[in-house]
Amino acid sequence: MFILNHLWIILALPLAGSMLTLLAGRHWAQKYVNLSSVGFVVLAFLSYCELAREFFNLSAAQIPWIGNYFTWMTAGNFRVDFALQVDQLTIVMLGVVTFVGMLIHIYSVGYMAHEEGYYRFFAEMNLFMFFMLTLVMAANLVLMFVGWEGVGLCSYLLISFFFQKKSAADAGKKAFITTRIGDFGFTIGILMAFWTFGSIDYKTMFAAAANMPVEGMHQWGVLTSICLLLLAGAVGKSAQLPLYVWLPDAMEGPTPVSALIHAATMVTAGVYMVARMNVLFSHAPAAMLAVAVIGGATALYAATIGLAQNDIKKVLAYSTISQLGYMFLACGVGAYAAGIFHLMTHAFFKALLFLAAGSVIHAMGGQQDMQHMGGLRKKIPWTFGTMLVATLAISGAPLFAGFFSKDEILFDAYAGPNANMVLYVVGISAALLTACYMFRLIFLTFYGKPRYDEHHVHVHESPKVMLAPLVILAILSVIGGWFVLPTYWGGKDYFQGFLDPVFASSTALAAKMHPAWTEPPHSLELTMAAIAVGVAFVGFLIAWYLYIRKPALPNKVANAFGPVYKLLLNKYYVDELYGAIIIGPLIWISRNVLWKVIDVGLIDGTVNGLAFLSRESGVGLRRMQSGNTRSYAAWVVIGAVAVTVFFVWMVR
Repeated sequence: MFILNHLWIILALPLAGSMLTLLAGRHWAQKYVNLSSVGFVVLAFLSYCELAREFFNLSAAQIPWIGNYFTWMTAGNFRVDFALQVDQLTIVMLGVVTFVGMLIHIYSVGYMAHEEGYYRFFAEMNLFMFFMLTLVMAANLVLMFVGWEGVGLCSYLLISFFFQKKSAADAGKKAFITTRIGDFGFTIGILMAFWTFGSIDYKTMFAAAANMPVEGMHQWGVLTSICLLLLAGAVGKSAQLPLYVWLPDAMEGPTPVSALIHAATMVTAGVYMVARMNVLFSHAPAAMLAVAVIGGATALYAATIGLAQNDIKKVLAYSTISQLGYMFLACGVGAYAAGIFHLMTHAFFKALLFLAAGSVIHAMGGQQDMQHMGGLRKKIPWTFGTMLVATLAISGAPLFAGFFSKDEILFDAYAGPNANMVLYVVGISAALLTACYMFRLIFLTFYGKPRYDEHHVHVHESPKVMLAPLVILAILSVIGGWFVLPTYWGGKDYFQGFLDPVFASSTALAAKMHPAWTEPPHSLELTMAAIAVGVAFVGFLIAWYLYIRKPALPNKVANAFGPVYKLLLNKYYVDELYGAIIIGPLIWISRNVLWKVIDVGLIDGTVNGLAFLSRESGVGLRRMQSGNTRSYAAWVVIGAVAVTVFFVWMVR
């Protein structure tokens, strides 16, 4: 029970690695930076393994296991403890963060070997791991918020890692400011939760919320307000409509950053938070519907943009936004376990996609435009093979990880207690587009004739330190969904069974609210799975026909549908729209009102006016000190007369 009694160790290890690397890494050779930063992350993963072993020996009555270490803040009735907790959901999330984080750190040793600021990169990556683990293990909303804001800070630092590039610096600021908009709502939600429950500890909040009545779809009660405010934070952090615009620009950061922060961990924080707050959301159906609608709309919207992008990392960025939409859709229809399952499988295949894309970019000497690639499959076969596996997984090919998790989400949207046919159609449409744009990426990158200068670009396979994580993630992209494989033969869904205790209250409430709902027959699930596979296959065929069978056809289609293609290529002009209606007016107000009127006119004017008055008064008084005796005598006489007149007037 050592790790369970000392949960803080899992947080302390990456923090120690970050501090040590930051303070001393400047003077170290790279191998010592690797030993410090990568070594501490490996130790964190090993500590997680021991934690998982100890956790499985606990009885049901001991879960969640809470470690309360000290009182952090007190103010009247408000008290925040530095408390960490472990339950089934924590075990899943910790496994994803520590294991995928470890693999990406190892990959980064090869990828970042020739970059300046090597030690700074790993110090920031370790610091991110610390904050992400804090977010996941927190036992109250305030400590979660510390981790929440911490990963936002690290995201800013890592996106703008190449800070000498204006585009990278701008992307970092854009991510930081955009997510702050959502976090403003999150902060108010935390305050409202304390006002409602008298505590921000999960255990106290959930116990109180479970005894509160369910707020109807047309009732806007306190629980609905809290959930919508928390959702605002999730929308910003997980890049959902309308606050998704920061994530595509975040690709300015190094590729390992994209894999760790913007595919596997940080952007899933919003999904994790909604799942963690499932008791509150289940009592607020209007908020759940908002989660589902935002998720479904984002999944389809981002998928359409991914069809027209040519930057290999931008395609994967919009794919990430779309897949996060699937997770929100799952949580919105009450399929919390399915949402977390897709979060886990997505971490495997999306981290693999980004790392494989980094391997392609490494092989191409920094080229990211797929229009200048082609014919790479024989020159970098390991990268090609692993990326193909990840593409099959994200497309929902049978027996691959994404097939099982995506199938569960679509099935719950179609036949679950909170089923919604419109959302199901949106989800299945996004699945078709996902297969289409992902195989477009594969065909443009690895098939056809080379579209680059072979005399100047010497394509080469990545070193083993980069390929080893790709192979491991490829294996997980295949077998990572087999937890639910027995259900296709009428067996048990082991993953959902493991998470059932976390979502038991919400499941029971859903059954109470929908008494007429019954478990769909097993044959229906098989039918829906077949439909999902068929739709994905259609997406594959479209991509194959356009980019392998008739490679000249895409340009003709783009010309024939010029306005539509241009709209998708320019991402619906949302950035330009935000610039025109939000950023432009804010800059105008800042320059012409806040600066010229308030700062220069009022504040500086007041200060400068007082200075002018003091100066002129001093000049006048200085002239009175002329050194002339007769002048002084005249002033004495004038003063005496004035005093005499004053006293005579007072006596009267």
